[in-house]
Amino acid sequence: MGADHDDHHHAPDGHGRALRLGIGGPVGSGKTALVAALCRTLGQTLRLGVVTNDIYTTEDADFLRKAGVLSPDRIVAVETGCCPHTAIRDDIAANLDAVETLEERFWPLDLVIVESGGDNLTATFSRGLADRQIFVLDVSGGDKVPRKGGPGVTSADLLVVNKTDLAPMVGADLTVMSRDAKAVRDGKPVLFTSIREEPGAHAVSEWVSGLVTSWAHDHPTP
Repeated sequence: MGADHDDHHHAPDGHGRALRLGIGGPVGSGKTALVAALCRTLGQTLRLGVVTNDIYTTEDADFLRKAGVLSPDRIVAVETGCCPHTAIRDDIAANLDAVETLEERFWPLDLVIVESGGDNLTATFSRGLADRQIFVLDVSGGDKVPRKGGPGVTSADLLVVNKTDLAPMVGADLTVMSRDAKAVRDGKPVLFTSIREEPGAHAVSEWVSGLVTSWAHDHPTP
């Protein structure tokens, strides 16, 4: 790997490297299932890598490897040993090292997905780690959750409301959730999905595919 390649790979403005997509959200909202869905759908046309975060285990990475959604060596686990938001926002060194390891090992990549450990509504990614962010909620907390806001809900590039199939069981009104989510997000997109019913999460996959296309156009390899 030559010096010129290294310089381009680490360009601060993103030229010559993959789009880095952060996926965050509370415990149990379906982040890992969404990552698996994106890998299943986008892995057919895009060159992917994945970084997972758990506090003391490699459980999410192990799940993805067992599911066979990507070659196992394209999935790297980070054990944060601390609150999940610390490793994606405040001290991103371990995650950044994992991302750059994947980029160097499999260059060129189109997309690297970084999945946060389960966190609360305030969790956001440092822009030094993720170029774009998805925040995942699920309906089990009730239809009040989107209107509670929080930086994760309001500032993510895409809000995904998952497990819509559970809405009748928990008394959640999806119309209310959609209205409130749009109200706090100032026009940024919101998608509803049930990955259990649609393992490919095609609406989210199409949104991500569009991001990758735009990124490649705006950040070509020099």
